[in-house]
Amino acid sequence: MTRLFTIGYESVTLEGFLATLVSAGVNLLLDVRELPISRRKGFSKTALRLALGTAGIDYRHERDLGSPKIIRNKLREDGNFFSFETQFEAYLQTKTALLDSITAELEGAVALMCFERNWRECHRKIVASHLAKRTDTTVQHLQVPLHASSHNTTRTHFGQSLSAA
Repeated sequence: MTRLFTIGYESVTLEGFLATLVSAGVNLLLDVRELPISRRKGFSKTALRLALGTAGIDYRHERDLGSPKIIRNKLREDGNFFSFETQFEAYLQTKTALLDSITAELEGAVALMCFERNWRECHRKIVASHLAKRTDTTVQHLQVPLHASSHNTTRTHFGQSLSAA
């Protein structure tokens, strides 16, 4: 990887999402949701792959880099993001072979995607950190501009939106 980004699609339009990726020069979107499905139009695996293709961006889903359901559910129950990060970090330690493989295979500008708009509240920051260490690069967290036509969601606590992360 020559450049590493993260991006979330919470509360944004597909058009804005794609424009942000294109503007950053991303050539591959690495979907790090355990389940690549979404209630948001255009963000489920097949529709997203097609939309990215029209923008000249490749798509790859890595289920094993998603947050396991048991860890997401615990966060939803207790709202303890520090505990979530600790548990996800321990889980990710079991995926070193996958992280090494991805590091060797991926070239160019890669963006890791999950739902959460705020990268500080998403497991993708941990995955990105591991990849950045392996590639001796830094991570840039992209923010898609909010538009009046996008659907805004309000969270009551950490993890409310982690259903398929």
